[in-house]
Amino acid sequence: MVTSYLGLLEMRYGGQLSDEARRYMHFAVDGSMRMKRLIDDLLQYSRIESGPTDLTDVDMGEVARATVKELHVAIEDAGAVVTIGDLPTVHADAMQMRQLLSNLISNAVKFHGPSPRIVVSSARDGDDLVFSVSDNGIGIEPRFHDKLFKMFSRLHTRDEYPGTGMGLAIAKRIVERHGGRIWFESEVGKGTTFHFALPVRSASGPEADESLRP
Repeated sequence: MVTSYLGLLEMRYGGQLSDEARRYMHFAVDGSMRMKRLIDDLLQYSRIESGPTDLTDVDMGEVARATVKELHVAIEDAGAVVTIGDLPTVHADAMQMRQLLSNLISNAVKFHGPSPRIVVSSARDGDDLVFSVSDNGIGIEPRFHDKLFKMFSRLHTRDEYPGTGMGLAIAKRIVERHGGRIWFESEVGKGTTFHFALPVRSASGPEADESLRP
């Protein structure tokens, strides 16, 4: 509502405003839009925290391809090439798996370097299925490693990279809700790989539901 009314003011009276007044209005619109994005992310985190989890067999290859299709504008703008490996089917919440891969792939696109390359792959590790999203981007400095998955953590200014600092916190919560874990490896200037491990489960059975209860 705030953004809408500010837009109406600018449309109807913008010609009567001074340059300084228009600059103030721009700050107000930008602030209200950032607040909306932050509220949306908080609501999303809250739904993961407390909402019911709808477990189904989820083809992670299909999820990855759909995610890349949704992000095609950002991927094309960055000049990135995304390669999707042979990903297995997991017993999980399909919407949350899509959000998880979307957050990780969009991060890889956002923090890209020259000739960006992103690879989504998986491997079996004992009782876990380990998924990886690798990039050759700017990397993450060691001093930031402890804060990366915390809510509202930002390693860069908004002018450098947009975002609310909630994406990786949401990703971590999704993985934990599925009884898994998430971590990363990174080298500054050479790229980052995010890994998340999900337990291997059958398509049905009480053990699958039990691990997802709060």
